Amino acid sequence: MSATLDLTKKLIGCASVTPNDAGCQTILAQRLMAIGFQAEPMPFGEVENIWLRRGQKAPLFVFAGHTDVVPSGPQNKWLTDPFIPKIHDGMLYGRGAADMKGGLAAMITASEQFITTHPDHLGSIAFLITSDEEGPAIDGTARVVEILEARGEKIDYCLIGEPTSYLQVGDRVKNGRRGSLNGRLTIQGIQGHIAYPQLADNPIHHFAPALVALCATEWDQGNKDFPPTSFQISNIHSGTGAANVIPGELEVLFNFRYSTEVTYQQLQERTAEILSQYDLKYKIDWALSGKPFQTKEGKLIIAVSQAIKDITGLKTDLSTTGGTSDGRFIAPTGAQVIELGLVNATIHKIDEHIAIADLDKLSQIYHRILEILLAH
Repeated sequence: MSATLDLTKKLIGCASVTPNDAGCQTILAQRLMAIGFQAEPMPFGEVENIWLRRGQKAPLFVFAGHTDVVPSGPQNKWLTDPFIPKIHDGMLYGRGAADMKGGLAAMITASEQFITTHPDHLGSIAFLITSDEEGPAIDGTARVVEILEARGEKIDYCLIGEPTSYLQVGDRVKNGRRGSLNGRLTIQGIQGHIAYPQLADNPIHHFAPALVALCATEWDQGNKDFPPTSFQISNIHSGTGAANVIPGELEVLFNFRYSTEVTYQQLQERTAEILSQYDLKYKIDWALSGKPFQTKEGKLIIAVSQAIKDITGLKTDLSTTGGTSDGRFIAPTGAQVIELGLVNATIHKIDEHIAIADLDKLSQIYHRILEILLAH
């Protein structure tokens, strides 16, 4: 059994449903401390974070990742217990296999191999690991980055092990992400008997034409690096549950995944302009999850692209699609940030799994990146 597969299985065996780390960081820290890393736990509330660093010189190369996973869903629907790793037909099954315990394991084994052959490497290598990526992401990477910034510890290159690959390991990497803006819209009406609508005021009826307008709006056309901004409603709630009562309030949860063509302030203003065209008594509570970021062509992109080609023969595609990641907290520091990990076809699904052969392949890519950037 390969070292990367063995470590991945150990991590899957830890039921680290967010924000519980369940011992994963202890396993990783022990491996890294054995090759010269200094460990600095940074817990906040229920969240476990750890910063591990080897060396004090620049440039600082950081592997970033998370040990927490999303809930498994109905366990009886899985091929096996989601927290007991199972190998079947060349695949490794288990919650977190792809997102992102396989990536974490590959980072560890790549670092072990690199430091064995390059004990006096250039610069420094560090790991920023959290148990709060799949959750609110308040007490995780964001808090660690605040501490690093306050003491002047600057990250030059950051590789995040999110599962970015599409069909083959390395065929796609993320060099940026869209911004994410959440809104909670509350529309007031007057509750009443459904047989006497003249004595009530139905907020659902008032909102219906506004909903059509919001969904039909073109917020921007995107650009060569980012797809157009997307508006999506995730939840609508109203009513008492009774069939003969006009509701007195309507609550709508929605999200913008937005490009660099607009700001979150512009999206808020345009939403208010659209809603003002309709007879609504409303309020909106806004929550910004993250601003868009992008790493332009530079040493990290060149190294990642070259490493992928060297190990797999593939010419990788740069992408900014998909959800948010902890890169949104690291990129604003000025660091070059790239996300590269396993195939993402089964992340968050029942029977999450990865090809066993991909684990060593990813470790080899990570190792090659370290060689290009930090070997003498």
